[in-house]
Amino acid sequence: MNDLKDRVIIITGASSGFGREAAKMCVNLGAKVVLGARREENLKELCSDLGSESSTYKVTDVTSKEQMHALAQHGIETFGHIDSLVNNAGIMPLSLLEKGRTEEWDQMIDVNIKGVLYGIDSVYSHMLARESGQIINISSVAGKRVMQGSAVYSGTKYAVRAISEGLRLESAGKIQVTCIYPGAFTTELAFTIKDESMMEALMSRGIGAIAQPAERVAEAIVYALQQDPGVSVNEIVIRPTAQET
Repeated sequence: MNDLKDRVIIITGASSGFGREAAKMCVNLGAKVVLGARREENLKELCSDLGSESSTYKVTDVTSKEQMHALAQHGIETFGHIDSLVNNAGIMPLSLLEKGRTEEWDQMIDVNIKGVLYGIDSVYSHMLARESGQIINISSVAGKRVMQGSAVYSGTKYAVRAISEGLRLESAGKIQVTCIYPGAFTTELAFTIKDESMMEALMSRGIGAIAQPAERVAEAIVYALQQDPGVSVNEIVIRPTAQET
């Protein structure tokens, strides 16, 4: 396995959760990180902790193609090139279809699908020209199965799965592609659920009690990043041991 010394890694959704923890681990292993998220204060604090020689940030809304391209260009201008992209940004406003929360559906499609596509688009030509690169997309166990209330969310995460496989096929021999499917881990993702009845239903299943630290998924991200260029870990499914589904 490779170390990450001087690797340049873009991470979206870096202001909290998996993205924040992965950024810390990558820098500790010698990488340089380019961090994107909407909350500037969180990004400033994180970059201050990581140091300016190893980190930089740009306020980024992944639903904007222009902002995603600007993030990638900022990384190239700061560190010279991009080695890896971690498409981590995502939201999970679960609800039953009968509730008709269409604005939340639109948001999930924009962040969870378009955000991933815009991330890929922002680095794809650069990586192909270098004949080297790595793209890690964060899906969810909801991208493997559907439960009541997850129809739209699962739809977006199944899409990430399909996009990842298509990217792997189209870029074979040049770009390593990994899709990660996390289960219940402690992040701010649950706070994006605005339907109180859905939140109550989740808590009644004991999800909060079994959720594990976000660092465990960050470790899976780092594991994928450390693979030799000739090897691609295509999929990682990671759940708390106590999680049944």
